[in-house]
Amino acid sequence: MGIDEQGVRPITSITEEAAPFQLRAASLTLLTLKLVNPADPEFFPRLATMLSLAPGFYRNAPIVLDLSGTGLRPPCDLVEFCARIKELGIVPVGIQRANAAWERAAALAGLPPFPTGRATEAQPVAKEPAKAASGTRILSEPVRSGQQVYAHKGDLIVLGAVSHGAELLADGHIHVYGPLRGRALAGMSGDKSARIFCRALDAELVSVAGLYMVSEQLDPVLLGKPAQIFFDGEALVQQAL
Repeated sequence: MGIDEQGVRPITSITEEAAPFQLRAASLTLLTLKLVNPADPEFFPRLATMLSLAPGFYRNAPIVLDLSGTGLRPPCDLVEFCARIKELGIVPVGIQRANAAWERAAALAGLPPFPTGRATEAQPVAKEPAKAASGTRILSEPVRSGQQVYAHKGDLIVLGAVSHGAELLADGHIHVYGPLRGRALAGMSGDKSARIFCRALDAELVSVAGLYMVSEQLDPVLLGKPAQIFFDGEALVQQAL
């Protein structure tokens, strides 16, 4: 490609010259860490204990800090706070639900504001049956490692197996008629009545309406057997089918 007499390179299409990068939209599931009292001396010991339950899952996991329950003023140095969190093996990448004081502190720590995601919304939402049905997805093929499938405003039905590293998301229920070895997140819009059903439970993570349970927390009696996961009060319940 030449340069004209004025020293200007003509604009070319991407098909003529390969672009040095590609900017694409991506659908990512981020964990949130809601801070209630980050100045509590027990904060980091208790967080370390929780993370130790699933070291493989949490290792280098990106975390969004939910600051809605921390009060009007930051009770700690957020730069130092994030450094201590990183020492535990998770990586703060942004903030949610912050007031102006927290946003200023977050800017100094290099944390951008994130929009409130589906996983942090715990309020039930009204559903129209017709629309929910139209959003239901049925997969006849196995869901392999690295794949992510989302059923928007409906249920997700998988007729085959779900591999380790695969991710299922649905605003409604999730049904897996094979082994569930990856991650399953039902009730993504905050529907606490959503459930996860599977023929053989061996999941890395299950979630209903934003409440998570990792593999180490699953009942060993149910592993490899038909089971359901549902929200009961303030906890997830595991039950044989």
